[in-house]
Amino acid sequence: MPARVYLEEGTTWVFAVALDWPGWCRRGRGREAALAALLEYRDRYRAVPSIAFRPGPLEVVGVVAGTSTTDFGAPDAVWPEDHLMPSRAERRRHIERLEDCWRYFDGVVARAPARLRTGPRGGGRDRDAIVEHVREAERAYASRTGHPVPPRTPWAEQRAALAGALTRDEPEARWPAGYALRRIAWHVLDHAWEIEDRAS
Repeated sequence: MPARVYLEEGTTWVFAVALDWPGWCRRGRGREAALAALLEYRDRYRAVPSIAFRPGPLEVVGVVAGTSTTDFGAPDAVWPEDHLMPSRAERRRHIERLEDCWRYFDGVVARAPARLRTGPRGGGRDRDAIVEHVREAERAYASRTGHPVPPRTPWAEQRAALAGALTRDEPEARWPAGYALRRIAWHVLDHAWEIEDRAS
């Protein structure tokens, strides 16, 4: 069965985004480069889901215009289907993949040293700073789903609240649930893979 992918096209970056596998999303300098990057991470993503990951050939189902955030380096465009109400089973399946991303991130953090190798330009946060960044970003994301989480909420409770908010479409949500799921999963995995790369 083909793996449905859409392209988010900015002026600097293009993201290839897998619709049915939250977190499987990579970028490149152009459409072909983005698709090649997504395929390059196929085996790496295979370690994340708690169900079998056997994607077929990539099938590009559309292109959406990116934003300044896309060019900064984060996926930011809503896919048109995100405004449709998915079935409860489909939404639950996607939330389970987000929870898989969280578990994968936690495992990577537990194995990583506190000090990480510097990045290609000599910078980069150490492990605990990345963890704090991911936690605070998810608190901000919770507000965008229409379910704000108070500061200093324990992370497990924050994640549970975020997952709960994504089971429904909140009237005050700035992000539709489908987009929010993919964006949060991408952010978690992107930093998990950063830690892995810089810990080696």
